[in-house]
Amino acid sequence: MLPLLILHVCGAVVGMLSGYMAMLLRKGSGLHGAAGTVFTVSMLTASGAGGYLAAFVHPNSGNVIGSTLTFYLVATAWVTARRRDGKPGLFDLGALLFALGIVAMAATWGLEAAKTGPKDHYPAPFYFIFGSIALLFAVADVRMLVRGGVFGAKRIARHLWRMCFALLFATFSFYPGQAKFFPKWLRETNLLHVPAVLLIGTMLLALYRVSVRKRVPQQPDAIAARHGDPVVA
Repeated sequence: MLPLLILHVCGAVVGMLSGYMAMLLRKGSGLHGAAGTVFTVSMLTASGAGGYLAAFVHPNSGNVIGSTLTFYLVATAWVTARRRDGKPGLFDLGALLFALGIVAMAATWGLEAAKTGPKDHYPAPFYFIFGSIALLFAVADVRMLVRGGVFGAKRIARHLWRMCFALLFATFSFYPGQAKFFPKWLRETNLLHVPAVLLIGTMLLALYRVSVRKRVPQQPDAIAARHGDPVVA
């Protein structure tokens, strides 16, 4: 399964680079859209390959949770950006069920780890934290379905939350997830934490700007005119 492992690693590296590039480029620009497309494809590839490896090749429940949650976030962020009318469809119902499945797995394995100790090297809090994140996004899916869609600034915020969390997971998987591959002197400088800190700050700033801007018109053409082509990061 070496090809799958290579695909997973390469997809994750390209995903991180393109994701940070999409965050820096002007929203709605052609370069931003191109970087977002690369991010989407590479992250779906990396998380899909990682999930398969964790489930069937080298079983690891913690990696299954991380991979499937990342896949869900990227896929729903992409669909949110591409769907200009903001109305939900069968995909969104399926995504909700997928997220609830992640919640169920995380709760089951978390309880098991709480009783018997770390499961596949991951302690109980890991499963509960990731399960809670999945549950929060699932609740957002329910609210969207009940309201008949998500529009204007809320649509942009939904996209940003999901894209940024997926990129954050990839960043944490790189470091401290792969800390053993970095020399001790570099780890002691804490410089490897800078990308995650910058990403969190950028995400919060972007969400603040979305929250304070005037309500975006609900018509698809008006949304496109104000924001340009939908971002697909």
